[in-house]
Amino acid sequence: MIERLFCAHQELNDEAINAVIQKQYEFNSPEDSLGRIAEIVVKLASHQKTINPQVKKPWLSVFVADHGIAVEGVSDFSQEMTAKWSESICKGEAAISGLASFSKLEVDVVDVGLIGNLSSNDSLSVSKIGQGTQNFSKKPAMSQEEMLRAIEVGMQTAEKAKTAGSDLFIAGELGVANTTSAIAMVSVLSGKTPIELMEIGRTRVMRSERDKAELIEKAIDLHKEKLTSPLRILQHLGGFETAALCGAYIRAAQLGMTIIVDGFMSTVAVWLADLVSRNDQLMHCKSVDMMMDLGQFSVPETMFCICGTCPRLVEWCFFSHKSAVNIHGLVLEILAVDPMLTFDMKLGQGTGAVMVLPLLEQACAVHNHLAQFVMGEGILGGSDEPKDNCPFY
Repeated sequence: MIERLFCAHQELNDEAINAVIQKQYEFNSPEDSLGRIAEIVVKLASHQKTINPQVKKPWLSVFVADHGIAVEGVSDFSQEMTAKWSESICKGEAAISGLASFSKLEVDVVDVGLIGNLSSNDSLSVSKIGQGTQNFSKKPAMSQEEMLRAIEVGMQTAEKAKTAGSDLFIAGELGVANTTSAIAMVSVLSGKTPIELMEIGRTRVMRSERDKAELIEKAIDLHKEKLTSPLRILQHLGGFETAALCGAYIRAAQLGMTIIVDGFMSTVAVWLADLVSRNDQLMHCKSVDMMMDLGQFSVPETMFCICGTCPRLVEWCFFSHKSAVNIHGLVLEILAVDPMLTFDMKLGQGTGAVMVLPLLEQACAVHNHLAQFVMGEGILGGSDEPKDNCPFY
């Protein structure tokens, strides 16, 4: 587990980047006229090691789990809705189902920790860690073992996608009260109090939101002596589905798959995963206990992961949209990434990520169409295997 958790052990292909940029210069169109379409193609080319990138086989998994903090009344929805919404996805009756159908995607619903069990369904994968997390205002959300098992579920899901021949990975999430969990983790990671986060971009905060902020503040104070690393923050304040997302994102990058990140919850998971995979204090980790207790959770100055040559995890990611959750913009800013769209959505389930999938496909179509008139087809050499000089495989 330790060896697979750190380091993307994949370099972006500079040869592909240079070749694509050169080809774009030769297009019969005004310079920079393609804007971010050109950026999309360059990033995909660097992932796929090819002058003519394509999105051939995208993959969609939705991690679902319940949160113990829901009993504190922090959500507008009852906890039973997590299972009902999950069931609707399995039956093809949810918003994500329509989007997935449009893009010819199969939906893989992964039960990491629902309270109760869903009916058997071809779309359902059961990897339950527990019957929901604990109420983190009273005790740690997860044990260390539970968190690591949830991370492993995410890693196995990414491996399943790669084995199926996928070149692009999308992960959604679903869990009543998981926004409260995300706010708690962002508060610790950013150094801002929960009420400061809720006030971002707003002229007033409702009484119920102030009560929620006070609850989160007390929970953070309860665990403050343990919140010393990204993994400890995840263990004490996170969710099973968040841990699974972290593992899935790290493993997807290790396997050379492009990632499309969904909304607020998914972006927080990427932040945690990015910190874990870049932290050089963990380079000489000899045990799980050492892994858990080492590591600063501020953003490292280095732009590379801990082996010193691989790029940040976020370089493998497209961030689909800025959601209606006011705090999401702050997290995107901290990660120094630009979302592709602003739809004011906050549904989760991977909906925003799937919505931008056609944009990536169309960007490739434009580039590859124009490219055939300037230089002809060309594919760079390369392998999906990890590079030899990376110590973490």
